[in-house]
Amino acid sequence: MSKVRAAVVQAAPVMFDRERTLGRVTDLAADAARGGAQLVVFPEAFVSGYPRGISFGTVVGSRTPEGREQFRRYWESSLDVPGPDVDTLAEVARANRIHLVLGVIERDGGTLYCSVLFFSPEGYLGKHRKLMPTAAERLVWGFGDGSTMPVYDTPLGKLGAVICWENYMPLLRMAMYSKGIQIYCAPTADCRETWLPTMRHIAAEGRCFVLSSNQFVTRADYPPDIQPELEGEILCTGGSCIVGPLGQVLAGPDHRGQTIICAELDLDDIPRAKFDFDVTGHYARPDVFQLRVNEEPQAPVVR
Repeated sequence: MSKVRAAVVQAAPVMFDRERTLGRVTDLAADAARGGAQLVVFPEAFVSGYPRGISFGTVVGSRTPEGREQFRRYWESSLDVPGPDVDTLAEVARANRIHLVLGVIERDGGTLYCSVLFFSPEGYLGKHRKLMPTAAERLVWGFGDGSTMPVYDTPLGKLGAVICWENYMPLLRMAMYSKGIQIYCAPTADCRETWLPTMRHIAAEGRCFVLSSNQFVTRADYPPDIQPELEGEILCTGGSCIVGPLGQVLAGPDHRGQTIICAELDLDDIPRAKFDFDVTGHYARPDVFQLRVNEEPQAPVVR
């Protein structure tokens, strides 16, 4: 398959409500599929929420009972992998005949992970756990390891995901390029103007298609009793985009509201782009540089 219709969802979950958010995923995925999408990408931490502006009652050296209760509710709204919610999402992919890439908060015992789940029309493929939570994210999310850094060889192309500021980790990018990634998904929570240049750089560097999906979130998307400690009504303006393998913007960025942006990906553009730059081929210089990746599961990292 040389041409793929791809869709990037820019929307908000129902914060701290897993069931209603899964319903929203079902509806949005169906909307994208009716528009012809064969691949649908959702933002980071979509199920069920990126806790922007929530401190969980924590300062260095102290935690409050109220913050502990907020974390319990966040934990309660996360999902088990595998589990019945994963089965529900697999049915969404099957019913719509799509590949689905979805940011979730994964519960593993008492620890939460920021993860991306992958589905084909045939079922659940696997996951990627965010290697390095950024700044205060480390209060609530554990650390991933090299055992969940997949690139899947699908009928649409070689598909993988790198989450938010993981995209600023050069060696992680190189590991994905070395696996031959063609459709590089970048679910994010970063809506700043610096994000689009990053996505364009990665597409041009890796000679791959880059699909970045972000949430468009307002204060009203939070529960009335858990409000972000930020000013303003609009808390994240999105900026979702699709970029081609020469760094050209194919769709987006959109900062206006909730939307689904689409583009046709011509995978033949990848060898055309690699004609003059192949980061893991004739431009690699393995006589000078070598990359070692530890893909063995690691013991849990204590926060």
